[in-house]
Parts: sequence; C-alpha cells; structure tokens
Amino acid sequence: MTAQTIILIFTLVIYLIIIFVFNKARIKYAGGKVGKVINLILVTVCLLFIADYVVIFDQVMKTEILEIIRALFRTSALAFLAYGGAKIADS
Repeated sequence: MTAQTIILIFTLVIYLIIIFVFNKARIKYAGGKVGKVINLILVTVCLLFIADYVVIFDQVMKTEILEIIRALFRTSALAFLAYGGAKIADS
C-alpha cells in the first residue's frame, strides 16, 4: 500500500463520519438556521469529497485536467460555504 492510498482511506473514513453525523443532525434539527447551516456543511463536505477523489480517474484523464477539476470543486465548495453563510447571517 502506498502512502497516497493510506491517506485516501483515512480521509474517506473522516468524510463518511462527517456525513453520517451531520445527516443525523439534519434529521433532528430540520428547519431554521441550524438546519440551513447543517445543509451548508453537508454540501461543502460532499464537494470537497469529490475534489479529493478525482484522483480515481488518473488512468483515464491527464493529470492537468484532474488538477483543474479538483481546483474547481474545492473553489465551488468554499464559494458555496461563503455565499450560504453570508445569506444565513444576513437573515
């Protein structure tokens, strides 16, 4: 097992724990600002998850294209979090 594989497995476990915990919290705290914040966190984590696991397509696509896709997903996750956070704070 390479170091990259171990890191990917470790981050996969962390992502799954975050998604599981916040999904349970979303069910418990549906509605209101807390529910909106939980949804923001879930979407952000899912976008970051996709950005980290673009590496799976390494055999199919060029490395430059994968880096562009990774950067786009990370940027969209942070932009979504910033915009949603500003919108929630404004209300």
